[in-house]
Amino acid sequence: MGRLQGTPQPTNFSKIRRKELTIFDRHILWRLVSAFFLLVVALTVFFILLHYMEYVDDFLDRKAPMARIYLVYYPSYVPEIVRLIAPLALFLATIYVTGSLAQTLQVAALQTSGVALHRLLAPYLVLAVAITGFMIWFNGWVVPVSNRLVLQYDGLYLREAPRRIDTSDIHRQDSPQSVVTVGYYDRETDTAHRVVLQAFNESGHLEKRVDSDRMVWRDSLWHMPQATLRMFRGALEVRRQIADLDTVLRLLPRDLARTERDVESMTVPVARAYVESLKRSGAVDIGRPLVSFYTKFSYPLANLVVVLIAFPLATRRRRGGQTLQIGIGLLLAFGYLSAQKLLEPFGYSGEVGPVLTAFAPHLLFLLVSVGMLLRTRA
Repeated sequence: MGRLQGTPQPTNFSKIRRKELTIFDRHILWRLVSAFFLLVVALTVFFILLHYMEYVDDFLDRKAPMARIYLVYYPSYVPEIVRLIAPLALFLATIYVTGSLAQTLQVAALQTSGVALHRLLAPYLVLAVAITGFMIWFNGWVVPVSNRLVLQYDGLYLREAPRRIDTSDIHRQDSPQSVVTVGYYDRETDTAHRVVLQAFNESGHLEKRVDSDRMVWRDSLWHMPQATLRMFRGALEVRRQIADLDTVLRLLPRDLARTERDVESMTVPVARAYVESLKRSGAVDIGRPLVSFYTKFSYPLANLVVVLIAFPLATRRRRGGQTLQIGIGLLLAFGYLSAQKLLEPFGYSGEVGPVLTAFAPHLLFLLVSVGMLLRTRA
């Protein structure tokens, strides 16, 4: 028997629900992106103002050209600031947007209609993964380029300039069978003083030695204006003077005069070659550059972890409203940052491995976020 005319057709509620959820996802994503960029701008301006107020006396005492401080130094500092504050901005954006939905009962309404709370996490994860991937590239290839000028200005005008390491009595292994000793290295002129180059044979006996009062880095080579070459053949020693000797050392100026923040101005490929060079040459105190290198990959993960913490935190309605949620969120963010800073000195000293130092806080708070998600009602 045919269907009566005017009888309504059955509605595919699952399709309607999927369509509504897609619209809801786009709405949440747009609100998150808008809040994130607004907070990035606001926190960047706030960071610059705090930094300027803290160091304005240094700039004035050292007669820094203020026009260049305003127009060159701080614009170059912006990428580093964005890298640092991006997780906090994303955390606060997640708290604000999700808290607004929870306080206006939109989250409860969606749950009542049968939508799992964890399903609502989808747009947050999309944004968090996208920002994490972007920040890995941004932190590894963009920020180091701008940091070169920032570190240069810090060294010139700030009292708390990057501390230099190994400025005197430097010993480096150029290759498995050669050692370079430098009495003092002048970073300003790229000149090494009281230089001794020693080459050993496969038996470990000294085969050749070069002594020079100074060695200058010029045209991508080390030049010795006056050098004494000594060749050893058993008990026989042959000595001769060389007026101008060009060496083929694998060492670079940065390997002889390091600062504690050198890796910050290096892209990932350059930093990788640098830390490998430090390992090969037998340099001491390489914990800090190793931790800084691995942090280029670990710190962007914070953008994902903070979203996984903020979402379950903000979905619960509280008497204090969003003010209380933001307060709790900032307390957790402070704990997250503190965990990173407290572990870093152990990595610098070598008591904790550099990989563990860089990744452990993020893995710890990732486990915390998973626990919070599991405790949240589905």
